[in-house]
Amino acid sequence: MATQAETTEEQALLDKFLAEQKLFLGPDPEIMRNHSFGKRTAYEEQILSRPLDAHKLNNVRGLINSALDESYVMVEQMGAAPGAKWGDLVTAIFTPSGDLSMIAPHGIIAFASCCHYPIKFIIKNFIDDPTVGVRDGDGFIHNDARYGGIHNTDQSMMVPVYWQGELVCWVSSTIHEGENGATEPGGMPAAAESKYDEGLKMPPFKIVENFRIKRDLLTFLQNSVRDPKLQLEDMKVKLHAVLRLRERVLAILSQHGRDIFACTLRKNLEDVEIEVRRRIQELPDGTTRVQAFMDSTLRENAMQKIGMTVTVKGDTMTFDFRGCSPQFLNRAINTNIASFKAALVTGLLQNVWPDLPHTMGILSPIEILSDPGSLIDAHDEAPQAMSLMPLFKACVLPTTVMAKLGYSLPKRYTAILAPQYDQAATFIYGGLTQHGDVTGNFCADINGNGQGARSDRDGEHSLAPVFGFMCDTGEHEIAEEDTPIIRLGAQVLAKDRVGFGKYRGGLGYEQIATVRNSNMWGFMTGCEGSKFSSTQGLFGGYSSPVYQLCKIKNFNVFDELKKNPEKVKFDLVSLMNEQALPGQYSVHDMGMTFELCQEGEIYMICQGTGGGYGDVLERAPELVIKDVAEDLISPATARDIYHIVFDEKTRVLDEDATAAARTAERKARLARGKPFDAFCKDWVKSEPPAYLPYFGSWDDPAQIYAGVPGQRVKTTAAEQTGVMMANPKDLRIAELEAEVAALRSGG
Repeated sequence: MATQAETTEEQALLDKFLAEQKLFLGPDPEIMRNHSFGKRTAYEEQILSRPLDAHKLNNVRGLINSALDESYVMVEQMGAAPGAKWGDLVTAIFTPSGDLSMIAPHGIIAFASCCHYPIKFIIKNFIDDPTVGVRDGDGFIHNDARYGGIHNTDQSMMVPVYWQGELVCWVSSTIHEGENGATEPGGMPAAAESKYDEGLKMPPFKIVENFRIKRDLLTFLQNSVRDPKLQLEDMKVKLHAVLRLRERVLAILSQHGRDIFACTLRKNLEDVEIEVRRRIQELPDGTTRVQAFMDSTLRENAMQKIGMTVTVKGDTMTFDFRGCSPQFLNRAINTNIASFKAALVTGLLQNVWPDLPHTMGILSPIEILSDPGSLIDAHDEAPQAMSLMPLFKACVLPTTVMAKLGYSLPKRYTAILAPQYDQAATFIYGGLTQHGDVTGNFCADINGNGQGARSDRDGEHSLAPVFGFMCDTGEHEIAEEDTPIIRLGAQVLAKDRVGFGKYRGGLGYEQIATVRNSNMWGFMTGCEGSKFSSTQGLFGGYSSPVYQLCKIKNFNVFDELKKNPEKVKFDLVSLMNEQALPGQYSVHDMGMTFELCQEGEIYMICQGTGGGYGDVLERAPELVIKDVAEDLISPATARDIYHIVFDEKTRVLDEDATAAARTAERKARLARGKPFDAFCKDWVKSEPPAYLPYFGSWDDPAQIYAGVPGQRVKTTAAEQTGVMMANPKDLRIAELEAEVAALRSGG
């Protein structure tokens, strides 16, 4: 019989063998589920225990910020991807431990706020690995969101910075590159049914040695995508931007020394956490909730719940997302919890506390609860190529709940505002350009979401994307030089498609596109919100309307324009209602998988509006008439929604008639109203309606419904494994086969 010592020795040998012979360095839950920055190192504890010169700290912080700004501009000016040209990028700096300390003053917050995950993966797994190692002059690349990221179109270059032989920080640059070799061009395949359809899935790996890109690995990456020139150019751009950032960091170290530099990086984290705790303590204790729904998987209609419950107690806050829709095992709309948290950082820093430094310290005081296996906390095997769908909800949900909590505060850090339009209304494209090049990417129209209305004024039109506050929508002339896409209508504000309220949401714009001089080109779109409004109003304000994709196929608009160029007015409503063109007209949900477009066929979508704020009957009549004069709304909308009376020719308000109309509407509301108990008796149901493809909890967050076609499954949140959906083509084939069988049998 083995002695205790022999058993212990054998176990130690087994543990050593297993530690040295890891089968696969997959995403590390210990890293990926931790959204707080780490404890001070011994060195940080030592230097921070001394008296600190606040003026020097501020000076060094300013120098770092300037360096980040410079490197950001380098990427924006030199990048090849549309995302680089129009601001879908960021540069950032991290502590030696990999905690995000600062990002460029105008960059995509979420890109950086999840880049610390791959850096921590490198530190944990490679820094002491004799086959990899981390040395001065190295650079690592990464794009797989499961190791930390938003989605696989975003590629990051991460470089360690050494000073006098010591690792002093990490620097990074991230761009939404787009094309990545996925099953559909452009990098965001809505048709992906597994993670193996997503194209490049790069865990962090070394691509740079001695400050130069390794040609063998570069060739492998270029061979894996549709646009090898893009892959090469932007890898070089990101590398040289972070090398410039590295130069600036070394200059700061030469001038001010390592101690003050390290103090600045660390203090930026700790000071933000302290300030967030102080601001949480200002809020009233209690709980508030918001419920949001996605109405599409981008393949079929499905009501997917994403609910957020916020509880404040003292200086602690909990974000509770339990009860959300289960994950879809063969749909691309899942996200992992680390990506979801990065989007929450965006929502907090853009719309709640925009004055705070952009760092991970924002989330450290906040506990986040979720159900593993849910849409927002999906398993690694679940496809995540279109994770933007739930991530956009994370960007806007904090806006609503924090507005409720912060409304009573005597001091606010930003305006109370309704949520921004939260969908990616743009064309994703791919194919052969007029220059004979193969490419795939997305149009920069994604960057023009309508802002939500504020408590004191209207929202801004087409202000910025929901995921970034400093992006542009691009120049169509430049896009038309690179691709065969022709804009028949572009960035015209969408009349009457408004989030109404005392103050209205900012409008979005129409996008009307076709293709010319290419016989191999196609489009896809990746939006929900065609059946159920994606963006809510606030305090009585209206939600955004729903939006559809419209097509005119089987004709060539250029032939028609040669005959009679004055015949057609290129706006979506006129084209669809008047049908002056001879093609085949159709209306679809805004989630469309990739399809080929013949020359001259027309595709139309609309960027949405932000939510409205307050009661429409409280909107000043002069603001309503001003919207009519600016052709933002029609006279009919002014009468039917806002209940004002005015002369349509002179636009002169009839004050008495308006007062009477609004009084009548208030009385009509009272007549339509019911006592609360009576309303609940009619409205509240014990479970989702049988006809509704509903996913998520109903009245109990621990009980999850999944309304797959033909059946409804109910399970506990702890036991959920995910949902498999039938291929829509298979369902359509079965439907047609049944019709054929019925006809053959004479039925």
